[in-house]
Amino acid sequence: MPMPWTYRQATREWQAFLAEAKAAMEMTSDNAAFTAVEGVLRAFRHRLTPQEAVDFAQVLPSVLRALFIADWRLDEGPVAPGIRADWTAEAMALRPDHNLTPPNCVAATALALRKSVLRADIDRVLATLPAFAADFWSTPGIDPATLGPGIV
Repeated sequence: MPMPWTYRQATREWQAFLAEAKAAMEMTSDNAAFTAVEGVLRAFRHRLTPQEAVDFAQVLPSVLRALFIADWRLDEGPVAPGIRADWTAEAMALRPDHNLTPPNCVAATALALRKSVLRADIDRVLATLPAFAADFWSTPGIDPATLGPGIV
């Protein structure tokens, strides 16, 4: 079997994702966008069981997958799903002294993710997760034809 694209082109995939997230959040700094994305990923992971999180991670590009599971404490069980305001507040609370995360961080990260993962793959895994997951990664008002990875 040939090496999967996500390992061969990890840097290109990551740079494309981060550029999308940064643009959607109207940020100029890769570092600030990284913190925002990390906060969003942690907020999502914080609401999943370990198996659900691993299942979700399987469809992520390799660097995003690594970020999603980094610094994970399995003894911190899932919290209530909450709503977008809860997810946003949690993302904005990561490293509060160095966090410039904007209020649209969840929507912007969802858009960047949807532009980085094949729709069939993300939709398949979201269908197996708790109901809030589909809302978390939704991109209302965005033409689905504009989503999906630009580099495959």
